[in-house]
Amino acid sequence: MDNRFAQQMKKGVLDMIVLKLISEKDTYGYELLQELEKRGDGFFDLKEGTLYPVLYRLEDGGLIEASWKNGEGRTVPKKYYRITEDGRKLFAEYRDIWSRFSTCVERICGEEEP
Repeated sequence: MDNRFAQQMKKGVLDMIVLKLISEKDTYGYELLQELEKRGDGFFDLKEGTLYPVLYRLEDGGLIEASWKNGEGRTVPKKYYRITEDGRKLFAEYRDIWSRFSTCVERICGEEEP
């Protein structure tokens, strides 16, 4: 498999996927990494150095908001992210573009009919 192609594909959809996961529930970075790995069947096995710049960019763009929350017991406070209304709107746009894009690519590159 061409690893560079896979990396570019991941990079192209990461904002959309992160917005989707945060729209489901307020979450923190490590939890996002775990969820990406689990739901992506290992395809989205990201390092923190890949995810956190995405989170910072989304936060700087007003698409997500962050707040610190204490865990139960003696755990260290965690930075939780929640999606904003602008983030929800942009996710809907991304989802529409992705739907049209994937349909088009499948039409062009999909299996030929016998």
